[in-house]
Amino acid sequence: MNFRFWRRSQQEKELDEELQAHLRMAAQERMQGGESRSDAESAARREMGNEGLIKDATREAWGLGWMERLMQDLRYGLRVLGKNPVYAAVSIFTLALGIAASTAIFSVVYGVLLHSLPYSKPEQIVRVWEVDSKGHQMSFADPNFEDMQAQARSLQAMAQLYWGEDSVSVGDEAERIGVAAVSKDFFAVMGITPAVGRLFAPEEQRFGGARAAIVSYSFWEQQLHKAADLSTMKFSVSGNPTSIIGVLPPGFHFPEQTQIWIPHEIYERTPSRSAHNSKVVARLRNGVPLNEARAEVSAIAKRIQQQYGPNDIDMVDAAILPLREALTTDVRPALLVLLGVAGLLLLVACANVMNLSLAQASARAGELAVRTALGASRWRLVRQFLAEALLLCSLGGCLGILAAHFGVRILLALAPSNIPRLDEISVNLPVLLFALGLSILVAGGLGTFTALRATSGEARNGLAEGGRGQGTGIRSQRTGRMIVAGQVAITLTLLAGAGLLGRSMLRVLSIYPGFQTEHVLTLNLRLPDVKNGEEAQRAQFLEQLISRLRSLPGVEAIGGANALPLKEPGSDGTFVIVNPRQFTPAQRDLIQRSAHLSWQNADPGFLKELTQFLEQLFNNPTYTGHADYVLASEGYFQSLGIPLLHGRLFQDADGPEAPHVAVISESVARQKWPDRDPIGQTVEFGNMDGDLRLLTIVGVVGEVRMQTLEAEPRPTIYVNYRQRPRATSDFGVVMRTASDPDAVFAAARRIVREMDPTIPPRFDTFNQILSASLSGRRFNLLLVGVFAIAALLLAMAGILGVLAYSVARRTREIGVRIALGASTRNVLGLVLRQALITAVIGVMAGLVGAILLTRTMRSLLFEVSPNDPVTLLGVTLLLLAVALLAAYIPARRATRVDPMVALRYE
Repeated sequence: MNFRFWRRSQQEKELDEELQAHLRMAAQERMQGGESRSDAESAARREMGNEGLIKDATREAWGLGWMERLMQDLRYGLRVLGKNPVYAAVSIFTLALGIAASTAIFSVVYGVLLHSLPYSKPEQIVRVWEVDSKGHQMSFADPNFEDMQAQARSLQAMAQLYWGEDSVSVGDEAERIGVAAVSKDFFAVMGITPAVGRLFAPEEQRFGGARAAIVSYSFWEQQLHKAADLSTMKFSVSGNPTSIIGVLPPGFHFPEQTQIWIPHEIYERTPSRSAHNSKVVARLRNGVPLNEARAEVSAIAKRIQQQYGPNDIDMVDAAILPLREALTTDVRPALLVLLGVAGLLLLVACANVMNLSLAQASARAGELAVRTALGASRWRLVRQFLAEALLLCSLGGCLGILAAHFGVRILLALAPSNIPRLDEISVNLPVLLFALGLSILVAGGLGTFTALRATSGEARNGLAEGGRGQGTGIRSQRTGRMIVAGQVAITLTLLAGAGLLGRSMLRVLSIYPGFQTEHVLTLNLRLPDVKNGEEAQRAQFLEQLISRLRSLPGVEAIGGANALPLKEPGSDGTFVIVNPRQFTPAQRDLIQRSAHLSWQNADPGFLKELTQFLEQLFNNPTYTGHADYVLASEGYFQSLGIPLLHGRLFQDADGPEAPHVAVISESVARQKWPDRDPIGQTVEFGNMDGDLRLLTIVGVVGEVRMQTLEAEPRPTIYVNYRQRPRATSDFGVVMRTASDPDAVFAAARRIVREMDPTIPPRFDTFNQILSASLSGRRFNLLLVGVFAIAALLLAMAGILGVLAYSVARRTREIGVRIALGASTRNVLGLVLRQALITAVIGVMAGLVGAILLTRTMRSLLFEVSPNDPVTLLGVTLLLLAVALLAAYIPARRATRVDPMVALRYE
């Protein structure tokens, strides 16, 4: 058929030649019978019949009649749109707006939620978690992982990993780069082989083994300049000289933003079954369904829990999810809500175009009447409207795709960093197919609705009677008002969603985080891990750094911690209360000796005795508690304005050789010593850094929201970084200053470089940190708010257009009313009342829709009910006010109708 289509002109020429030859032969026969040439030719034409019908029948036989009719309808549709450029431009722009918004959001949803992971057989890759008695998912402890790996038969391979930014040096240049420590089966799980070089050798995958790294293709290109001989590169990770042995294929960066992979096994194994340090990924065996693997890992976890008992292990179950689902669990609800919001905006846009199309169809009443009188069937008229709708939606879709391309760029610039797979978001082929399908669907809906309304039996009868179209106009107006009511309902739903998100944002911003953010600057360092015997050097380095920074002009207070609020997640664990008064004399002696314990020179027998004693305490819930573990310096609390409630803060006298002290948050004091003074109490928190020396509580400070503003403050125990420097690989310095931040940052960068050029510092203001913590909520609010405002403007335009059309159709009626004595106020009230009734109907339907649909946003709200009456009342009043404002323009025009002109109208 396509071949025949391209030979169409040749076929048409051959058809004409064949018809002419037939006419000549028929005429020649008649001329031989004695007729004149003119009579013979006329008789031959009469005998052959309508030449056009013969051609149409022949084309139908070719199978291209539908193409001819479609092209004819499209050409006529173009002429119609050309005669109504304002209608065409407004319709195309409105459709482009709706299609662009839907396509842009769908591109994000597809890239993040739907697009297959770029790995071999990605459906087989899963994430595995431990699950505690409360149903919370946890990272794996090393012994639990080893048992699970050895026993799980449904898993082809299983690997540990953890990742984060680290200090990486290439030559003399140091920078912060994503580094992942992965166990030996990681690359088998991901189905990845190096593009250059090799994977880790067994001797590189053991504690104390030779340092080796595999780098990403982009790192090899940009930082290593595609060096052919990787062994000659001067390269270090976290201050440790490391050999580069391989380069992974282009595009592989798992975990998110990772550029360098090192062996997990080079770090010391943690024997505790409650130390949850490693993420776990696995690959299902071929043919093993997910449910079977889920049942097996759950059974293994329960066996491990039964084997070791609740005192040594807090894993009671295990959970497993496909990797793609695991990566997007946190962002899925928000993205689906945004896609739904974009769909609602598209419906509002379509409603606007429907009203415009109905008005145009009513204005073409005479044309439709003539075509009906000449024998055009209803299907023929419907087909014409469908062709015109297809033209509008095609042009709107093309413009929408172009706008969506730029919209995706804007979305990526605004998107919070916690959205995974951002680099996979683009306007690609599936997104283009979505936009094409959306355009066709909209065209079909618009064209069918408009055509059926315009060619209804009553309408055609009215048109055929040659009337003024008043009956049809009234029906069209009634339909238009119903469409506008639907617009108002959808707009109210969008406004309610934006209002709820806005109120949630205000609630979050009203929360006091427990510290001050104004004029506070941060300097974040990623330092090498502290090895045994290097504790004193690390404490000295940090102390010297803080001292030099304190001398900078304008620095009013300075301190530091290994976990800053709203920035670095702190570690948490179980501590135990050690009260000498409740123990035997031997136990009290043990506690007193441990208070002055020198970790490096401790007697192994004493350490064993102390460990057994502490294990007994940890098994007694009366003496245990759970808290975050934060290392802090003397000036940390003053720099952030964290209030001291009782006791004292850290002092210069709290040095490495002094008794170890702790400052606790108010919630720790409230939970563990509700009726007593916690000052002087002792706790043991050695499972966080291996230091078993007791901590004497010397102060109580206010609560701090460490994770997010929305999360409740967590119980926290602060220890002095000079006494416990082992957990200072990540360390943040906070400086309160009234000076120019850029000047302070420049001076601080010079100091860090002078002290250690291999440590790349990172600078922020605390206001920037606070803003970044709200980026996800701000992103959702911005998009929903923009869509809601766009819908409000479209609804306003819809009300204005319907009323303007109504006033134009009722010009004669209004003129009669004025001639009979109606005042300006009467006419104004007549039009405004019509608008108000339409808006009220829409608002009532919208309230029902908002109450039902905003429940899907529950996970995005904070301290605000999905049915918040203040929000619903506010958006209702706003929408009614906007409706009356939109109605005022055509209402004022109606009051200026000249009765004499109106009586001569049409």
